[in-house]
Amino acid sequence: MRRTSLFFVGPRKLELREEAMSEPQGSELLVQTQLSAVSAGTEMLVYRGEIPLDGQAQGDAISSGLSYPLMYGYAAVGRVIQTGPSASADWRDRLVFSFQPHCSHFLVNPDQVLPVPERVSLEDAVFLPNMETAVNLVQDSAPVLGERVLILGQGVVGLLAAAILREFPVECLVTADRYAQRRGASANMGVTAALDPANANFREQALRFSGDSRGGFDLTLELTGNPSALNQAIALTAFSGRVVVGSWYGTKSAPVEFGGRFHRSRITLIASQVSTIAPQLAGRWDKSRRFGVAWEQLRRIRPARWITHRHSIATAEQAYRMLDEAPEDMIQLIFNYP
Repeated sequence: MRRTSLFFVGPRKLELREEAMSEPQGSELLVQTQLSAVSAGTEMLVYRGEIPLDGQAQGDAISSGLSYPLMYGYAAVGRVIQTGPSASADWRDRLVFSFQPHCSHFLVNPDQVLPVPERVSLEDAVFLPNMETAVNLVQDSAPVLGERVLILGQGVVGLLAAAILREFPVECLVTADRYAQRRGASANMGVTAALDPANANFREQALRFSGDSRGGFDLTLELTGNPSALNQAIALTAFSGRVVVGSWYGTKSAPVEFGGRFHRSRITLIASQVSTIAPQLAGRWDKSRRFGVAWEQLRRIRPARWITHRHSIATAEQAYRMLDEAPEDMIQLIFNYP
């Protein structure tokens, strides 16, 4: 049998390749992909050639040996269509999620898939990696009753984090994004305010919601993917406040202003990355427990409403070009497979 696979072969260069596949062996499962989601953050770094080519990427399918050509992606849902001779027959015809690149079929061991719960649709299930990231961000943030919270960046992860924090008893939840479509999606969830950071008076607007005489939010999440936004986060965080950095900047960098407000204000910077559990939780939490929470959040939040574009993998080149050149028009892009 053969499969269609998407390869990144250089900055802004893609190829679709037909590849031969072997039959499933042992306990392997053959999965036919139905949907896969494109990450507008990490994946666009790969597309643009802004990934560090030293193997020091995030803890996913390409965590070592980063170089072109490569397959990339980490959000695929499909149906088990064939099982190896020693695999349980219960797997056949199951809908599953797996951290796999964009391809029409894939072979995996059972421990590399997660069954999709009955009450979660396939279009919601494809958001699982981003939801796990959002859950991790909120756990690392450890919001306190009555805090004033700011989220910079309302891409998919930012929207999911806002949806979770919207249900916390915080005093206010302010979000910011430069794209009107994302601000609209955020506002529709009922956040306190969804602001445009490109406005000349953005800081003044935001600080009016913080309500602190010394100015600033108790908790700020930096989720823009833009390293220059870290200065904005520091400027908008109150004395002894926390800035949680969830962005991965790849090879991008920007000067950070540590000499002024940051130094005087005893602000804490927290690195948040989903490949591990925070040390203070690791004694009680593991990935399985966190996935359970993520599935439940998907069932409740139903992020499929943020899918703005659906493409066949055959039109991947057009899809990535649109996401690269007109990100303001997209929130979530998914590939459908025949």
